Amino acid sequence: MLRNLLTDLPTSAANELFETLACAGETRIERIVSLGHRSPADYWYDQTEHEFVIVLRGAAKLRFEGDEEPVSMGPGDSLTIPAGRRHRVDWTDPNEPTVWLAVFFSGELDQVV
Repeated sequence: MLRNLLTDLPTSAANELFETLACAGETRIERIVSLGHRSPADYWYDQTEHEFVIVLRGAAKLRFEGDEEPVSMGPGDSLTIPAGRRHRVDWTDPNEPTVWLAVFFSGELDQVV
């Protein structure tokens, strides 16, 4: 089914919107929409699976445990977060939706670009 990931975006939301687009075996693809959301200051994601994430629209800052500065991301920016790499969302644009595409997967990381 044809779908545009940049349409049907909320204009306000109390929480981030997580939507599973496809899954098979241990692989899951999600659309995440943030509207000025961020992780609580004392909370770290500590996932058992790897995550490839790309910002399709908007802007965000991710912080990784042990790093002094957050990683700023805008449209087209992507990164792979290895399983067990503690991170959190420090900031997302409060003026427009930030749309992420996230792919969660398991196994050996053979290559990270």
